[in-house]
Amino acid sequence: MAASEENSSLFPIFILTMMALPLVPYTILKLCRAAKKKAKSLHCQCSVCSQSGKYHKSLFKRISNFSTCSNMTLVLLWAIMAFLVYYVNNMSGEIQVFEPFNILGLEPGASDSEIKKAYRRLSIQYHPDKNPDPEANKYFVEYISKAYQALTDPVSRENYEKYGHPDGRQGFQMGIALPQFLLNIEGASGGILLLWIVGVCILLPLIIAVVYLSRSSKYTGNYVMHQTLFTYYHLMKPSLAPSKVLDIFIKAAEYSEIPVRRIDDEPLHKLLLLVRSELNLDSKNIKQEQAKFLKQHPLLVKTQLLIQAHLTRETADLPPTLNSDLKRVLELAPRLLEELMKMALIPRTAQNHGWLRPAIGVVELSQCVIQAVPLSAKKAGGGSTEGIAPFLQLPHFSEVVTKKLARKKVKTFEELRDLTPQERADLLCQAAGFSDAEVEDVERVLEMMPSLSMDVKCETEGEEGIQEGDLVTVQAWVKLQRPNGLIGALPHAPYYPNHKDENFWFLLVDQNSNSVWFSQKINFMDEATALSSAPKAIEEMMEASGASARDTSAAVKEAVEKVKRGSRLVMGKFQAPAEGNYSLTCYCLCDSWIGCDTKTSLKIKVLKRSRAGTRGGVITEEGPLLEDGADEEEEIEEEEYDDYESEYSEDEENEKDTKKGAITNGDAHPKSKQSSSEASDSEDE
Repeated sequence: MAASEENSSLFPIFILTMMALPLVPYTILKLCRAAKKKAKSLHCQCSVCSQSGKYHKSLFKRISNFSTCSNMTLVLLWAIMAFLVYYVNNMSGEIQVFEPFNILGLEPGASDSEIKKAYRRLSIQYHPDKNPDPEANKYFVEYISKAYQALTDPVSRENYEKYGHPDGRQGFQMGIALPQFLLNIEGASGGILLLWIVGVCILLPLIIAVVYLSRSSKYTGNYVMHQTLFTYYHLMKPSLAPSKVLDIFIKAAEYSEIPVRRIDDEPLHKLLLLVRSELNLDSKNIKQEQAKFLKQHPLLVKTQLLIQAHLTRETADLPPTLNSDLKRVLELAPRLLEELMKMALIPRTAQNHGWLRPAIGVVELSQCVIQAVPLSAKKAGGGSTEGIAPFLQLPHFSEVVTKKLARKKVKTFEELRDLTPQERADLLCQAAGFSDAEVEDVERVLEMMPSLSMDVKCETEGEEGIQEGDLVTVQAWVKLQRPNGLIGALPHAPYYPNHKDENFWFLLVDQNSNSVWFSQKINFMDEATALSSAPKAIEEMMEASGASARDTSAAVKEAVEKVKRGSRLVMGKFQAPAEGNYSLTCYCLCDSWIGCDTKTSLKIKVLKRSRAGTRGGVITEEGPLLEDGADEEEEIEEEEYDDYESEYSEDEENEKDTKKGAITNGDAHPKSKQSSSEASDSEDE
């Protein structure tokens, strides 16, 4: 029974250990995420964002944000751990090891006279004849007398000094850290012990494995359903306007989990009347078009109407049920749009290139969702390829205000940003009737808007030029600057209910063939990761090119300084196409701001594969340059695609754009087949 009690006393220690193994690292991870999220709270300070309540940290909101299921479970587990620590501490104090020298108050190795003297002293204090206290009597009998006997008897003392116990060598015992009621296997408790072992050792790991496998088979690493990716991949087309991208976007499997209620029918019909101008319905047969639209699946109708209500800012009269559904739709939107962007950029052609036009459409849709701007507002007009959409993301701006500014010769968003603060204030006060507070809000948002610049080059490492089939290294430094001096910040998005980081996409594209040669996502919020990855990439590139240690060290130091000044390194490789001169375009697209995208031209010359390895091609960075012997017609054709406007257009215009842009690499460069055949002949020789 004593051994059983000793084993049972180990059960709290066992439970404490098993709880601490996953709980401590998970808590540290949660705290690091919270600290990182707190460091990212560089948000807009305009009055519109303050009134939205998105960044307002009231006591109730802090409690509600903290009192999530995971946080409360974490607190409960730590409370249980604290109780177990307290219990184990008291339990360890109750369990005393028999130490005769310590009981008598002597040092190990004391003489017989010292032992007898100590025994007489303690007898006067604890002997029943001297002390009537029952506890003193118990302590004298169980400890003092036994300690004196163990040290005065020669055999017992020898055993104690040799084996650590007065009775000699002790047997080795093994126990199970289980509670007492499970260790009593006499009678019915044996079945309980069996059930405990089966449940903990077999059923619990099996349940955890089944839950994990079922979830992993349903979701990807980015918490997007596999069914959604399958749908996006097969519905993606090489030429899509943002309005058509929206039709694909709403077919995500995540949105099929949003409930459809009968009580929402009437509010949705009212909402349809408010947003039908954004649905590309034929105005001549509007009733038939509305009936056709409503015949779609109820989930598709509901999701599209909710998104259009958000884009047109017609959400004030939505009932609470639809408001909660809209928040769910918008919460999933950035994650789904990122996967939709990947489906547009995934290699589709024989040259492993993605599609440019749907990628542009996805970014434009993302910008409109974050800024709550209608897609129709991006229609080119008034000398601007972005339309009036960039104006509408500013606080207190509307279509009426943009028309008033157009009368004052400010028709594009770039013209407004190029004005001095005083000129802008005078213009807004006189032309639009803004107050001083409203002008200050506009200035705060303009100070938050990023300006991008790029320095791009393509080269074959260790070689002077680029030949057919070479692995070409893309190296681009993308620099972000804001008037307020910040590098990483949250965008001004008062109508978007959740926090959203700025993300940028770097694309190296060939507009003539509607193909994306290289793409990479950029985030300026995570400076620590950039400080570790950029110098490492530069160091590896310098070592591969055979640079000296001094040059490598200088390049790494320069890379660190660039990252601290707001630049991010984009590096990657693509395979060189067939021989010819290529006019490429480098895009840097923002998924959160409208009118902050930038692009630059890049021309490369790909040489014919030579057997001897002679290379002499020259790569040109940023700006037009014609190689010797190039035709004037080729130059005119390249200028024709230089300004890439928004892809928001009608179906007929999309078909024309598709026919005009569907020029493949083989068609644009007829010499490629001949050069490849010559290369194969040279290899046979």
